Amino acid sequence: MDWEQVREQLEAILNTPVQTTRWAWEAWRREAEKHKAEPGYEGGSLISEGRLLFLAQKEGQEALLLTIQADAVSPVERRLVELTLENRKTQDKKPPSIINEEERKAGMVGDWLRTQQELGLTQAEMPDALVSQLSLYSKKIPLLLYGDYTTSRRAHDRELKKLLESFFDADMTLIPLTDKEWLILGSEKIMSMDSGDDKEDSDSETLEDRLAAIGYGLHEMLENEWVGECHLAIHYPIMPAKSLYGAVLQLRETMMLGRTYHVGSNMHMPWELQLERLVHLVPEAEKASFLEHVLKRLDVAFDAETMTTLEQFFQLDCNVSETAKKLYIHRNTLLYRLDKFKQETGLDVRTFNNAVLVKIAILLYKVTKRK
Repeated sequence: MDWEQVREQLEAILNTPVQTTRWAWEAWRREAEKHKAEPGYEGGSLISEGRLLFLAQKEGQEALLLTIQADAVSPVERRLVELTLENRKTQDKKPPSIINEEERKAGMVGDWLRTQQELGLTQAEMPDALVSQLSLYSKKIPLLLYGDYTTSRRAHDRELKKLLESFFDADMTLIPLTDKEWLILGSEKIMSMDSGDDKEDSDSETLEDRLAAIGYGLHEMLENEWVGECHLAIHYPIMPAKSLYGAVLQLRETMMLGRTYHVGSNMHMPWELQLERLVHLVPEAEKASFLEHVLKRLDVAFDAETMTTLEQFFQLDCNVSETAKKLYIHRNTLLYRLDKFKQETGLDVRTFNNAVLVKIAILLYKVTKRK
């Protein structure tokens, strides 16, 4: 590994001098023990004589250290350096052909995002020096990808990036977050990639429509061309320099809500999960109490046929004719099912208030039933 390059990158991010030094390995072990640090911990750090010492690597009987003036960095920055070094050493174990400069820069941004999460922060603005690593000054469309596959089928970042750029026919930024999770950033131009010459239809589309088209198209391609089943969440366009970390948190929340309340769905969009977000905040005891009072005979009321009927009914805005067509049943058959549900529960979903109650009850029932 080119530790001189790493040192220069850290200097740019921290805006303070970073130096390298070498100690005898046993001296480092003794100092680490004195400070109650793990001697073999990669990425560990300690303070000695006013200097922060970071273990870069062991070279024979010597320890290569990066040193920074202790009072020149905050605890958050200290942790960022530890994670950065740990990530670099992990990457160094891969074949050299797998690592390039852009991947290193993406790794630095990923390190920073993980650090903010470990610190439990809800808001954080990226340092300018870090933003410049990937030129994150213009608006981007963020997507969160989770590969729902076994470790043995893991795909490499470079392979995934090449696939994304081929699909969008545009430069894409790929930031690895975990072994199975990536943040994807694309320019706003990708929203118009399929608009073609049909300007009238394009003008009538909402921003949500265009984002949904991107998401569904990308998800279909990934499941067919990549490693199989995966989950994808998409967010409104953002300015990464200001709100990248917040967008990642919202994308993770969107994916969690989608996977919790809509099992079987792999494409998750925040504007379709607003009720789910509100319901999720309700304490568990309150959820159980609501179901107990609204639906007395849960298992009878929510058999498979009734559940499918109600979900389709709500999805089509409580339109009886359209729902009957979608379910391939006669209109009278649908009315019979709705009347039967009313008799069993006392709730007529053809009225607004009761429809809202049953919609919420379905969301809660799915979660409590699985538990």
